[in-house]
Amino acid sequence: MAVDSVISSPLGPPACERDAKALRFIEEMTRNADMVQETVLSEILERNAKTEYLQRFKLNGAIDRDTFKSKVPVIKYEDLQPEIQRIANGDRSAILSAHPISEFLTSSGTSAGERKLMPTIKEELNRRQLLYSLLQPVMNLYVPGLDKGKGLYFLFIKSETKTPGGLVARPVLTSYYKSEQFKTRKYDPFNVYTSPNEAILCPDSFQSMYAQMLCGLYEREQVLRVGAVFASGLLRAIRFLQLHWPQLTKDIRSGSLSQNVTDPAIRECMKRVVRPNPKLADFVTNECSGDYWEKIITRIWPNTKYLDVIVTGAMAQYIPTLDYYSGGLPKACTMYASSECYFGLNLNPMCKPSEVSYTIMPNMGYFEFIPHCSKSVEFNHDSPQELVELADVEIGKEYELVITTYAGLYRYKVGDILRVTGFHNSAPQFQFVRRKNVLLSIDSDKTDEAELQKAVENASQLLREFNTSVVEYTSYAETNTIPGHYVIYWELLVKDSANSPSEEVLNRCCLTMEESLNSVYRQGRVADHSIGPLEIRVVKNGTFEEVMDYAISRGASINQYKAPRCVNFTPIMELLDSRLVSVHFSPSLPHWTPERRL
Repeated sequence: MAVDSVISSPLGPPACERDAKALRFIEEMTRNADMVQETVLSEILERNAKTEYLQRFKLNGAIDRDTFKSKVPVIKYEDLQPEIQRIANGDRSAILSAHPISEFLTSSGTSAGERKLMPTIKEELNRRQLLYSLLQPVMNLYVPGLDKGKGLYFLFIKSETKTPGGLVARPVLTSYYKSEQFKTRKYDPFNVYTSPNEAILCPDSFQSMYAQMLCGLYEREQVLRVGAVFASGLLRAIRFLQLHWPQLTKDIRSGSLSQNVTDPAIRECMKRVVRPNPKLADFVTNECSGDYWEKIITRIWPNTKYLDVIVTGAMAQYIPTLDYYSGGLPKACTMYASSECYFGLNLNPMCKPSEVSYTIMPNMGYFEFIPHCSKSVEFNHDSPQELVELADVEIGKEYELVITTYAGLYRYKVGDILRVTGFHNSAPQFQFVRRKNVLLSIDSDKTDEAELQKAVENASQLLREFNTSVVEYTSYAETNTIPGHYVIYWELLVKDSANSPSEEVLNRCCLTMEESLNSVYRQGRVADHSIGPLEIRVVKNGTFEEVMDYAISRGASINQYKAPRCVNFTPIMELLDSRLVSVHFSPSLPHWTPERRL
């Protein structure tokens, strides 16, 4: 059947027959969202009825919503941790899922300083692959001609480990990139990468980045879109080019591959790419050798139509820097997903970052929503508050997301706060507002207030022998540097000026704070190089009094005021920086090893 004869989707005319099928599927799922949700829940409860977890709540075979919601509690990770630990230790009985747990996906959220382990089953790969297959057909509605070139995507795997019971534990994207679905994916002219699989799958981040950047430079005129998973990852690639363009151009000029790249699979596949090209080497040298890096993306890759990166949530802080390097290219946020579950996609991917909304696909899992407001108390099991169904959420309101999955999570609070912006058919569209309780984030790290407090307490122990203490502190995520890093403002009480802590001691305080932060943060520092050294800025005595005075002058209550543990309001940051006494950085890397016991 010719493409011209394909009936157009309400979303727009498809680019090809495959796209038409994908767009029809989106319409079918969203047109009957509530019915699909009912079916999904029934399937999950029927197949997992005999699991130890569900039998605990005496559903007696019921697969209807009302029984499920009246008997099964809303939970958080800590409630499920004993069951997860049993599975990790090798218990293969049907604890959470009737289907065998195939691996654990490690969440960037943390529990007791370590990554959370999310159970998954083999068929979830197909479910995730289904959502991936919908992204390009939607993008083709807005950007024509993507089959005429390639995508320069900087994609990486991260370290993985095994639980005592032998199950692999790794990040969800590492699981996907290592899957047969990804490695043996069919050729698709609309979705061709410049990066070979061998480079993506190399565990050494330097060698992987080097090979991917080199391929991107060789094929610079074919590149139609540039991307990474997160905005921070794309900026890290630009910084890599700033640091390593001399060696890259040397390779391009000579047609040989740097001896710093030792991975045999990369060296073999790059034989098909690397060739002498003095003209290209001269061009890259001319563009990169100066201090002028504005619009560097469009200067080197002149046919780039958009950036494919996540710039919602904590990643929004990188938008000005991305605009500087790209000349303001559109930024496409295509999908919304997590380790626990994949949720939905952006049906208007070329919208402004501030307008990004994700349409929840009701076939991905069963979704409920806790009405949320910033002043509300923490939801608990005994609360009479009713959770809201997917089709019943209200435009303009904010909710905390609760999921039930095929893999064995039941009424699990993900921790994401979402705002309803509209509906596509009967499926709601959400803006991602923030992660609940997250204070600081640079890349995939998430640090909450309790963890930051503990890190400050641990570091302040080093000040005791100098009869010095931390009077007050606050923080912010500095993203103008590449990579970004945590900045902690300290106001100190020095009781003996003749014995005040030295610069070396304060530097060690930075490192002690880093050692106190979770494994996701430390992996970003040590292995991924996605986070820079932590910085402590010591401010003059009385500075936080001035911060309080400023807040009160803007309407804060003097009776209820407490120093914010994170700041992002420019006037307050300028006030803090105007009172600096000294600046200190972590002198070395914190401890991190992928070989940890679970």
